[in-house]
Amino acid sequence: MSFLAGKIVLDVVAGAPNNGEGEDNIGKVKKLRVGREEFPYVSAQAVRRWLRDSLPHDEPRSGVTRSGTGKKQQAYTEGRPDRYLDDDLFGYMVAVKNDSYQRDTVLATGTFVSLTPQRATADYGTMSRDFPLGEHPVLHQHELYSAVLAADVLLDLPRVGVFETDGSGLRVALSPAAAEEAQANGAEPVTLRGTSALRLAQAERRRRVAVVLNTLAKLRGGAKQALHYGDRTPAFVLLAPMKGGVNPFTRVVGARDGKPAFQPSVLREELSAWADELDGQVLLGWAPGFLGDQRDHAERELKDLIEDGTVSIQHPRVMLTGLAAQIEQGIHDDWFEDPSA
Repeated sequence: MSFLAGKIVLDVVAGAPNNGEGEDNIGKVKKLRVGREEFPYVSAQAVRRWLRDSLPHDEPRSGVTRSGTGKKQQAYTEGRPDRYLDDDLFGYMVAVKNDSYQRDTVLATGTFVSLTPQRATADYGTMSRDFPLGEHPVLHQHELYSAVLAADVLLDLPRVGVFETDGSGLRVALSPAAAEEAQANGAEPVTLRGTSALRLAQAERRRRVAVVLNTLAKLRGGAKQALHYGDRTPAFVLLAPMKGGVNPFTRVVGARDGKPAFQPSVLREELSAWADELDGQVLLGWAPGFLGDQRDHAERELKDLIEDGTVSIQHPRVMLTGLAAQIEQGIHDDWFEDPSA
C-alpha cells in the first residue's frame, strides 16, 4: 500500500491565473496576508479545474446538475466513480431528497501559495476603439504578478477505483442501484479499511492513475490567458511512494534570502527520518532553467542518493510520463494494495 506524496510548483510570470472578487473596478488576484506582507495564491479548486479541463478530450466527464435558486442553489455531479475518472479521483457529494452519497477526494491538493511575499501590480488599460472623436475612453484595471507558487499533493492509490458501499453518515459513495450496476459491470466486492466496497478491474485502476499523471505533465488553464498567457505545466514536481500517507516534503522548497529555493539538506534529513515509510524511489521533475543554477547544485548535494537510486532528477514531463508508463504496465501494482482489502 502506498500513497504518492509530494510537492508541485508552478512558475507564474506576469500572470493573473486565479482571481478573487473585484474591488473599486479593479480585478483582484487572490492573495493572503501574513502580517504586512502579501502572498499571491491559486486555490486548489482552480488547479483541480485546470486538471479536469486538461484531461484527454475522449475521457468522459461526470455531468453536473444544478437546481434551486438564490441561497438555496446546489450543484452536484452524477456521483458515479465507477463510470467517471473525475468522480473517482476528485470526489463529490450528492444530496437529493432523503439520500446522500459522498466520496472523499482521492487526489488531494493544497493551495498554491507564493514562496515569497509579492505585491501585485495593477495594470491600467483603456477601451476607446471606434469611439467618436473626443469621447472619453472606458477605463479598467486588473492585478497581475510574478511568483513561484507551491502546494502539497497526495494521491491515495489503494482507493483509486474502490468505492465504499456501507458505513455511516456520508461515507457511502454509491447508491444501492449504482452499486448493483457497477457490480454487474464487473466491479468486485472487497473490504477497504474496514468498510465494504466495490473495486474496479486492476487495468482500469492503473489506467486512471496514468491518465492523471500524463495530464499533469501537460497542465493548462488559468484566468486572463488572452492578456497574460503563460506556461502552467509544473516547473517542479516531487513524488514519492509513502506507506502511511504522511507527506514529509512540505518544506523541501521554501525561501532563502528572500528568493524561492530548493533545500536539498531538508530533503536528505526527511528521507532519513522517514526511511521506514518510503516505498520506492523519490522522483524529482525539475524544468531546466527553473531557479537558475539550483538544479545543478541539488544534483551535487544529492549525488550519493542519486547514484544509489534513492533519488532521481529528470524533466517534469519525462518523470511524470515515465511513472505513468510504469504504473500502466503493472510495475507498481503493490502500491494499489491495502492490507484490509
